[in-house]
Amino acid sequence: MRRISIVPAVMLILILAAAVPAAAQEAKSPLSLSLEDCIVKALRDNLGVAIQVLGPESAAEGVNAAQEKYIPSLSLSYQSRKTENAAFSYLDSPGDSTINRSRNYNFLTATQALPTGGTMNLNFTGYRTTTNQRGITIDPRYGTTLSFGLSQPLLKNFGFKINRREIIVAKNNLGVSEETLKNTLMTTVYSVESAYWNLVYSIENLAVRQQSLQLAKDLLEKNQRSVEVGTLAPMEVLSARAEVATREADLIQAETQIKSNEDQLKLLLGISEPEDANYPAVMPKDKPTYVVRQVALEEALAAAIANRPDLEISRIGIESDKLNLSYAKNQVLPEVNLSASYSSPGIDGTRIFYIGNPLEGNIDYTVPGDISGALKQTMKFTYPNWNLGLTLNLPLSNFFGRANLAQARLNMRQALLELEQKKQDVYLEVKNAVRSVEANYKRILAYTTARELAEQKLAAEEEKRRVGMSTNYMVLSYQRDLANARISELNAIISYNVSLASLERSMGTNLKAKNINLSDYAPGLD
Repeated sequence: MRRISIVPAVMLILILAAAVPAAAQEAKSPLSLSLEDCIVKALRDNLGVAIQVLGPESAAEGVNAAQEKYIPSLSLSYQSRKTENAAFSYLDSPGDSTINRSRNYNFLTATQALPTGGTMNLNFTGYRTTTNQRGITIDPRYGTTLSFGLSQPLLKNFGFKINRREIIVAKNNLGVSEETLKNTLMTTVYSVESAYWNLVYSIENLAVRQQSLQLAKDLLEKNQRSVEVGTLAPMEVLSARAEVATREADLIQAETQIKSNEDQLKLLLGISEPEDANYPAVMPKDKPTYVVRQVALEEALAAAIANRPDLEISRIGIESDKLNLSYAKNQVLPEVNLSASYSSPGIDGTRIFYIGNPLEGNIDYTVPGDISGALKQTMKFTYPNWNLGLTLNLPLSNFFGRANLAQARLNMRQALLELEQKKQDVYLEVKNAVRSVEANYKRILAYTTARELAEQKLAAEEEKRRVGMSTNYMVLSYQRDLANARISELNAIISYNVSLASLERSMGTNLKAKNINLSDYAPGLD
C-alpha cells in the first residue's frame, strides 16, 4: 500500500479550524468518521434505503395472501324455523292451524382447493323436524348426511403450475423486491464511497492551497525585506503580491468545495437537522491511499453476469413471462370438468303406531327414536349414494383467449431481447470500469513522478535565486507547478479509489466485498 500525505496532521487541523469560529470549535467538535463508519450509517439512516426496505416486507405479505388460496375453509351453522298456516285438509277441524318446526344443523362444511385446479368438499349435516299434522308416522324426525364432493377441470385450468400461478408470481415479486433493495444498497455504498473520497480530496486540496499560499507569503516577506535594504527592485514585490492574491482566491474556492462535498456526504448519511447543528464539520479519518488491484475483463464480466441485481430482476421477469405464457396457452383449451360425489344419509325418529286408519289420529303406541339412530346409518354407509359426471364446454369463439396468448408470446420475446440488451450494457459498463482502474493507476505513477520532479525543480530554483541566478517570477512559477503536481497526484489517487468502487458496483460485488448482508438491514432476508 502506498499513501500520500500532503501536509502534517497539525496543518489539517489548523485549516479546518479556520472555517469555523473559535468559540464554536470549543463547544462543538467535528464528526470524525471512517469510510466504513459512513457506509454503516448510510445503510442505517438513509431515507432511500429505508423506503426500499419496506418493499420486501410488503411483497412477503403478498406471498402469504396468495398462499391462503390453499388453506381449507371450515364453517358451522345452525338454523331454527317455525311455520304456522291455516289448516286446509278436510281431516283437520275448522279453525285449526298446521304447525311445523325444524332445526337444521351444519356440523361441518370443509372446502379445500386442490393444486390441480379442483375443489374438494366435505359436508356433515343434520336436522330435526316436528309437526302437528295428522297421519305422520315418524315425529319427531331426525336425519343426518355425510357427503363428499369433487370438482376437477381436466383441460382448461388444470395443472399444478397453472393453479399456483398467483403464488409463483407473488414469490417472483418478492425476489424483485429483494433485488431492488440489493441494488439500492449497492448504489448507496458506491455513492457514499464517492462522496467520502471527494470530501477527502477537497480537504487535501485545501491543504495544498494553504501550503502554496504560505510559500507565496514567505517569498513576499523576503522580497519586502530585500526592497527595504535596497537589494531588490520594488517591482518584484508587486508580482509577489499578485501571486498571493491569486492563491488566496484559490483558497476560498477550495473552502467552498469542502462545504459542498460535506453537504453531499451528510445527505447520504441521513444526518438530521439536530445532528447537523451539533457537528460543524465532517472529518474523514481515512487518508488518500491506494492498493494496486489487477482485474481481468473476463473475470469482471463473469462476476457482473452472476451478481448484478438488474440482470437478476430481468431473469425473474422472464420466469413470470414464461408462466403467463403457459397460462395463456392453457386458457385457449376447451373446458372438460369432472364432478363426483358420494353421500350417506341416515333417518330415524319416534315411530307412531295408530289404531285403525292413521288419518283418524288414534295413536296406539310409540317407539322412541333419536338422532343416534340416524348417525349409525350415516357412519356405517347403510344407504350409499354416488354420482359421477363429465361436462364439456366448447365456446363458439375464443377471440380474447387467443389475443392474450399472442400478447404473452410477444411479452416473452420482448423480455428476452431486453435481457440481452442489458447484458450488452453491462459488458460496456464493466469494460469502461476496468479501463478506468487501469488508467487511473497509470496516472498515479505518472503524477507521482511529476510531483517528485516538481519538488526537485523548486528546490533547485530557490537555491539559484538565493545566489542571484534566478528571479521571483521563476520561483513563483515553480511553486505553482508544484502545487498543481500535488493536486494532480491527489486527484489521481482519489479517482483510482472511486474507479475501484465503480468497478465493484458494476460487477455487483461491492456488498460482498464489504461483508454487507441484506439480512442486516432487512430482517428475514438472506
